[in-house]
Amino acid sequence: MRTASTGQPGTERSEHPAILGTLDVVPWHEIQDSTGSAAAIPGLLDDIARGSADTATAALGELRKRICQYGFVVEQATAATVPFLWELAQSPHVTCRPQIIRLLASIAEARQWEHTASAYPKLLNHRENPVAWERAARQAVHARRGTLRSLLDEQDAELVRATGELARTLGV
Repeated sequence: MRTASTGQPGTERSEHPAILGTLDVVPWHEIQDSTGSAAAIPGLLDDIARGSADTATAALGELRKRICQYGFVVEQATAATVPFLWELAQSPHVTCRPQIIRLLASIAEARQWEHTASAYPKLLNHRENPVAWERAARQAVHARRGTLRSLLDEQDAELVRATGELARTLGV
């Protein structure tokens, strides 16, 4: 595989089949992540898809902070991001696939907003409803659970282990 450098350390790009072709369909500027506008999410997903191992890992770490902060607080942009995470997890050239699967498991397990709303029901009356975001994110993870079987057949032991954990989380 050839790589092309952009001249900046850690930004090497690998050639590979086109993925993430529908990123521009999501109105990222109109939805929120933990930092405010989710406009940076497409760039992070692209870095995960096309970057070197170090670049992809760093981008995934930043993405995790934006869509599943602390490993259990999802945001408005989380559900829109999940299908792209599934796509990346299925792409053999992506270097951080087990970590993506673990992020999907964290999203599937997230119940922070629901727990908060049970103690403070007025939370459900806000215009922005984080409980709905959390449910939509979990549903997005569950919607692609049929993908698990092919991931369990992979040769990468760490990927298979992470996939098995996600399958248990999803009750598959």
